[in-house]
Amino acid sequence: MGTNKKVTSKQVSSLAGRVLHSSSASQTAKSLAASALSQRQKGNQTGSQMEDLASKVLSSSKYSRETKVIAGSVLAQSNKER
Repeated sequence: MGTNKKVTSKQVSSLAGRVLHSSSASQTAKSLAASALSQRQKGNQTGSQMEDLASKVLSSSKYSRETKVIAGSVLAQSNKER
C-alpha cells in the first residue's frame, strides 16, 4: 500500500488542541482531534476506523463546523488505496 505523506496544518493543529482542552467538546470531536494531532509529524496516517468516523461526521448535520474541519483533515490523510 502507498502511504499518504500529508501532515496536519498548523491551523488545524491549533483547532485540535483547543478541542482536546474543551470540556464541552464531544468524544467524537476529541477522537478526531487526537488523530489529527498524531498526524502532525510525517509518517503517520489515518487508520480505517478513524476514516469511517471522519466520513460519518462529514456527512452528518449534527456536528459543528470545527469538528468537520478536523474530520476533513483526518480524512485527507487517509491511505488512498484503502
